[in-house]
Amino acid sequence: MRAVPHVVSVNVALASPLLIDGQSVLTGIRKQPVAMPVAVQPMGLAGDEQADLSVHGGLTKAVYAYPLAHYPFWQTVRAQARVAAPDAVLPPGAMGENLTIAGLLEDQLWIGDRLRLPGCELAVSEPRFPCFKFNAVMGFNQAAKLMTQSGYCGSYLAVMQPGQVQAGDEIELIPGPREVNIRELFRARMGRKASA
Repeated sequence: MRAVPHVVSVNVALASPLLIDGQSVLTGIRKQPVAMPVAVQPMGLAGDEQADLSVHGGLTKAVYAYPLAHYPFWQTVRAQARVAAPDAVLPPGAMGENLTIAGLLEDQLWIGDRLRLPGCELAVSEPRFPCFKFNAVMGFNQAAKLMTQSGYCGSYLAVMQPGQVQAGDEIELIPGPREVNIRELFRARMGRKASA
């Protein structure tokens, strides 16, 4: 029997400097789990910041969700790249996501789908596209390329009904027009690089 889709962890971070190739870069990618309910507002979660609003954040990219099911892949490739021990566990939020989710993958989420949670409602808006900051937090320069090849990109969400979210919240998927799913759109936009 398939488990009910749910929020595994809610993660936030204030923008802070990260040293990348000798340069200090402001970023909010290093999310940390929050144990209590978090307010969901039109521009994102309370206590969370995005440093570069041209690529992250705003009304259509207010919340970033990432499937927990992909975490073993990233743990394995980090071990293969020798930036982490084989048994090193990535904590929730390590992909820069606000919501670590279970039970919904990119090919099960379509642009315009609604995610109804007990305290808020979100809409699937677009895939996340990796950048140089993702390479930095993963610890090796091929991380963005591997996200492109795998299609393990996660989903940006718009806030349709503000409220609150917390770990353990069940997610009810309300289908939208079902014209393109997140993985298809990600691969189409990434072009040939995304062919696995």
